[in-house]
Amino acid sequence: MAGLFKNPAFHDSVLGRLERSGGLWRGTLTISDATRTPLTLFGSNREPDAEALATARQIAPSLAAWRPLIQQALFEHHAPYAEAAAADDPSAKDSTKPLIQTPDQVWAQVSLQSVTVMRLGGVVTTELVYAAAWDDDHLLGARFQSGQFIELCGSV
Repeated sequence: MAGLFKNPAFHDSVLGRLERSGGLWRGTLTISDATRTPLTLFGSNREPDAEALATARQIAPSLAAWRPLIQQALFEHHAPYAEAAAADDPSAKDSTKPLIQTPDQVWAQVSLQSVTVMRLGGVVTTELVYAAAWDDDHLLGARFQSGQFIELCGSV
């Protein structure tokens, strides 16, 4: 009887153990430096969707190509914060908010929080969710479809 309420599990040769919880399949993904990042996938009650699995398996190998796109989008998201500080806006002079002057400086100010493979407009979409030091009100989602960057969602 104890196994009746146990979350279903699925083992993938690349992603490892995934467990069904809250209507999604959950596990972790090693992105770089052996850091494990929370991963969620859509699927049925019995197993993750085959296309979601295939997409998730390609995230780590694709990240090097995606990194410049994500970097530029994050830098552009930071621009209004930098402009407000440059305009001497008193509300922008919070010393805890970094001023980033070049795109490559964003990486010291963001951290990857999670990765989700979902359907967005009926299309399988990968979303890498970042916390940014300059925007403590939102998490930022870098979204990809078929390996192509589609947007940085400013409110995940």
